[in-house]
Amino acid sequence: MISKKLQQHSANLRSNKAFEMFVVGIIVTSALLVGAKTYDMHPAVEQFVQWLDYLVTLIFLTEITIRFLGEPEKRKFFKDAWNVFDASIVLVSLLPIENSDMALVARLVRIFRVLRMISTITELRMLINSIFKAMPQLGYVVLLVFIIFYIYAAMGSTLFATINPALWGDVSISMLTLFRVMTFEAWVDVMYETMEVYPLSWTFYLSFIFLTAFTFLNMLIGIVVNVMNDEHRKVYLKKSGHKHEPTIEDLYRKIEAIEAHMARAAEQSRKPDE
Repeated sequence: MISKKLQQHSANLRSNKAFEMFVVGIIVTSALLVGAKTYDMHPAVEQFVQWLDYLVTLIFLTEITIRFLGEPEKRKFFKDAWNVFDASIVLVSLLPIENSDMALVARLVRIFRVLRMISTITELRMLINSIFKAMPQLGYVVLLVFIIFYIYAAMGSTLFATINPALWGDVSISMLTLFRVMTFEAWVDVMYETMEVYPLSWTFYLSFIFLTAFTFLNMLIGIVVNVMNDEHRKVYLKKSGHKHEPTIEDLYRKIEAIEAHMARAAEQSRKPDE
């Protein structure tokens, strides 16, 4: 049974800003070690980097243990997806598979340790959570974009296949060409080629760009921003202890309570004089 004193010390340590910054520094060091291993190094330097990697893994294990010990209800620790992700990355890093057939997996896991930056920094974690929560709404927008892509691809294949089969030969190739147009990758060359046969084909490209690159992209950004605002509001309510966001009625009630308190204080101050 973990003593309350140990749990309190662990909880204080994991919420300490200096400890959080230390962990962030270790994650950055881990990322630099992953990059260093892609270069040709002297055997002595390579051995030093390997020992540093072992030290980073040990620190990660210690940090996960502290976070686990600092959790009052241990079952809740594994209900957090970020805790499960961090623990999985650390545990796989501990497996002795560096010199086996699974060495590639070990290297990939060490690369993914950089993602621990997201679980450590609250703002990054909130951003990722917002993106995941926005997925259902984003899915409908993506479906609508696919429909627009398909319609324009069918039109482009019908109109321009004889001009350049490499770009407009069928629907699938046309969709790739339209993606090039949407990302503005030398799209004017594609447009001028078709305008030599169909002078008004510029309307095809401009309307597609306005629908996809401008309209739908702004819709995607708007959805993510709205979800992020909701997440920030929830964090604020959680920190402030409110069950819901303060309203005008709440403000009026607080003002009335302050006025009543001031009136009672003024009445009590007059009684001794009387």
